[in-house]
Amino acid sequence: MYAVTSTRIFCRPSCPSRRPRRDRVKFFPTAGVAQDAGFRACRRCRPLDAARPEADAAVTRARAVLDCRAGERMTLAALAREVGISPAHLQRRFRRAVGMSPREYLEQARLARLRQGLREEGSVSRAVFEAGFGSGSRVYERSTVLLGMTPGEYRREGEGLVIRYTVVPSPLGRLLVAVTDRGVCAVSMGDSDEALVASLRREFARAELRRVDAGADDWLAAQVRRVAEEIAQPGRDGTPVPLDLRGTAFQWRVWRALIAIPPGTTRSYTEIAEAIGEPTAVRAVARACGANRVAVIVPCHRVVRSDGTLGGYRWGLPRKAELIRRESATA
Repeated sequence: MYAVTSTRIFCRPSCPSRRPRRDRVKFFPTAGVAQDAGFRACRRCRPLDAARPEADAAVTRARAVLDCRAGERMTLAALAREVGISPAHLQRRFRRAVGMSPREYLEQARLARLRQGLREEGSVSRAVFEAGFGSGSRVYERSTVLLGMTPGEYRREGEGLVIRYTVVPSPLGRLLVAVTDRGVCAVSMGDSDEALVASLRREFARAELRRVDAGADDWLAAQVRRVAEEIAQPGRDGTPVPLDLRGTAFQWRVWRALIAIPPGTTRSYTEIAEAIGEPTAVRAVARACGANRVAVIVPCHRVVRSDGTLGGYRWGLPRKAELIRRESATA
C-alpha cells in the first residue's frame, strides 16, 4: 500500500489515479497499518475491498467466455449469470480491469475474428458472419472505422489499393506523406527515404505504391503543404485533413481526442483516458498513440506522461520535443 500525505488517502499499487509526487508518498505493508496511521481508503481502487480477488477472478472468467463466444450474441445479464456476479458489479469491475466494457470487449473480439477470417476464408461474407456480425451491410458501413478499408481490401492486404506518396525535406528530417483516394493514410518522419518507404510497404503489404515527384500530383502536393505548414506554424489552418486510417473503434476514439488538443498545449495519457470516458485505460491509450501512422495531423506528440516527461514517440523523442517547442513558441 502507498499513501499520499497531502490527501491523507492510501491506495493499492495498481490504483489508476494520477501518481503523486515522490516526497508526498509513504508506504505501508498492509491496509490496516495505513489506517492506523490516519489515512483513509481510496474510493477508486478500494484497498479494503475483500471481495476484489473474487471479482477479479470473475473478470478473468468473463473474458474467457467472451473469447470463446465472440461469434454469438450475449447480453450483460447472461454474461453475469455465467460468471456468478451481478451485472452492475461485473460491468464496473470489467471496465476497471480491462479498460472497456464487456460489450466493447466483445466487439473487439469479433473484430479480431473478422480480421483472421478475412485473411483465411475464401469468402468475405462467410468471414463476416462467422465473426458474429449479424449483417454484412453494417460491417461495410463501418469498414473505414473498423478496418480502414473495405473487408475485401483488408482480405487482400490492400491489394488493388493505390497509394501515392512522396518524400520531401522538412525541419524534422525526411518527411513521407502518403494518400489514397479517400485521404491521408500515412505521415512519417525519419532520416532516410529508404527506411520510410520500407515502413510504408510493411503497413500496406500488397497495395500498389506509387512514388510521385513532389508537386507532380495536385492532391498529394496539397497534403504535403498542409503537413509542412502544420510543422512550421501549428494551427494556422483549422480546416480538417481527410484521413484514411485503419484502426479499432477504441483507437479512433483516442485519435479524435488527440486532434481536439489545441496547438501549444499538451495532455497526459491519463487525461486522454478520462476524456474518452475510460479512466483506467491509460496503457491502452498509450498503445493507441503508438499505433498512429499520421504524424503531426493526428498530434500524438501532444501527449506526455503525468509527470511532464515526454514518454514515447514513434518517430523519436527529439522530434517530439521539437514539435512541442515549435507549437509552444507559435501558440
